Amino acid sequence: MDFELTAEQRLIQDTVREFVEERVLPNAVQNDIDHHLDLSVIEGMAELGLLGIVVPEEYGGAELDFVAEALACEEIERGEAAFRTLISVHVGLNSLALLRYGTEEQKQRYLVPQAKGDALACFGLTEPAAGSDVAAMRSTATRRGDVYVLNGQKNWISYATVADHQLVFAKTDPGAKHKGISAFIVEREWPGVSTRELEHKLGIWAGSTGELFFENVEIPVENLLGEEGQGFEIAMYGLDQGRFTVAAGACGVIRACLERSVEYARERETFGKPIGRYQFVQDMIAEMVLGYETSKLLVMQAAWLKNEGQRNTRETSLAKWHATESAFRAAHLALQVHGAYGYSAEYGVERYFRNARAPIIYEGTTQVHKMMQAEHALGYRNLNGRKGNVSPLASWAPALAARAAERALVTGA
Repeated sequence: MDFELTAEQRLIQDTVREFVEERVLPNAVQNDIDHHLDLSVIEGMAELGLLGIVVPEEYGGAELDFVAEALACEEIERGEAAFRTLISVHVGLNSLALLRYGTEEQKQRYLVPQAKGDALACFGLTEPAAGSDVAAMRSTATRRGDVYVLNGQKNWISYATVADHQLVFAKTDPGAKHKGISAFIVEREWPGVSTRELEHKLGIWAGSTGELFFENVEIPVENLLGEEGQGFEIAMYGLDQGRFTVAAGACGVIRACLERSVEYARERETFGKPIGRYQFVQDMIAEMVLGYETSKLLVMQAAWLKNEGQRNTRETSLAKWHATESAFRAAHLALQVHGAYGYSAEYGVERYFRNARAPIIYEGTTQVHKMMQAEHALGYRNLNGRKGNVSPLASWAPALAARAAERALVTGA
């Protein structure tokens, strides 16, 4: 077992860390207060190749591995969650879905400019009445000759108002539940497409979160991604990619809280000694250390499976659940270490607390991920699919899979 990073992985880690120190952190608190999306930072991310970090070079990407992507996401979210969110929706949810399911024409027209950072992309799945229950979506796409006519609405869409390309999911067969969902590549400037920014969010004020509206939008048939009825599969594949970056980014939040808390605990004195000498403060610091290292190990386990080309739905789910909960816990503890200063925007700690709450909800709530893990363990859900493997570290899984197969033979399932 080798935990050493390659020279290339260390280079991307150091490069992104320096970028965050110079371009993100100096303005992060003020941009958050002003609710300002700093597009110059996104331009810088594009120059570093982060908007196509794991996309092959032939499609305009940097062709780095998933360990490198995880390291980059950690560094970015250590600075500002809004920009890691962009990697999640632009790269994970959208571009990697295009890479896997797109035609060559679709890849050249949409994936290449996305990977180069010449165009931004978002992911239109969630609706007012369809969050965890994806099959409850009401958006429809009706085939009429050489076009599909799209009608509906999407909400809580990151970068909805600034993304050039949208990967939109709609019912082509409303009576078929999740099997009736299809995926389409939609351009923001098309007639009938409109967007609106959401206001008054708890956190991620320096980012963009909005709504998509579709009124008789004519989508060329060639913009169908995959096949009709394949939309649910495509969405779940995209979520495996997006959830991975969410988990990796959460490690950055934990690290930021740990670093700031350690620095403050060394400097702040009460009753004649640094507060870091008090055991209650040490207890909070220790919890952050545990949260960071366990989260990062789970992220790297998922990264290894991705690099090996193995399905990793279970492992990515576990990493996302644990890391996001650990990040919110770390931010809560960091506020407590800083006392009243933590409650003030001056130190920027309360920003991590607010920003860390959303990832516990989006891309699968904690409760959804707990259900997934339990159903894997109980044998109610195939381990990473019918032909999927699990992490070699999960010693319980092979025996469980064998027992599930035996039950299937007996019951004829």
